[in-house]
Amino acid sequence: MKLILWRHAEAEIGSGNDLIRELTPKGHRQAQAAADQIKPLLPKHALICVSQAARSVQTAGYLQRHTLCQPELNPEARAVDLLPLLQPYADDAVVVWVGHQPWIGDLGGFLLTGAWSERGIWVKKGAFWQLDLARDGDGWLAKLRQVVSG
Repeated sequence: MKLILWRHAEAEIGSGNDLIRELTPKGHRQAQAAADQIKPLLPKHALICVSQAARSVQTAGYLQRHTLCQPELNPEARAVDLLPLLQPYADDAVVVWVGHQPWIGDLGGFLLTGAWSERGIWVKKGAFWQLDLARDGDGWLAKLRQVVSG
């Protein structure tokens, strides 16, 4: 499986409902720049999954593809709870998850090392990781293809 973990681009400072925060002008530029790099990596059958947060939906919108909104990818998600969501994907699947810190950094770090980090890995706004994943019994073997900073 090919997995792209893409952190949403820069969003407005929020107070209140975190899910309604939208991208700033800088965030729109970041999302467009990242999407321009991600688009060539995606076959027609790629699955684009986003959190319910407006900033994630707007970020993914620059791919100009159908997206699937998944509440499991919302800002309060814990990376450990996301691992089971990888199981149903076929070995030849290409999946993009657009979401949030800290779960993106935590999940990426775990997939690469097989261990949860106490300190976490920080991923910049608008950045993405491209990983190749292979099943290894109950776990995953991961190969890092690239990291593109936002």
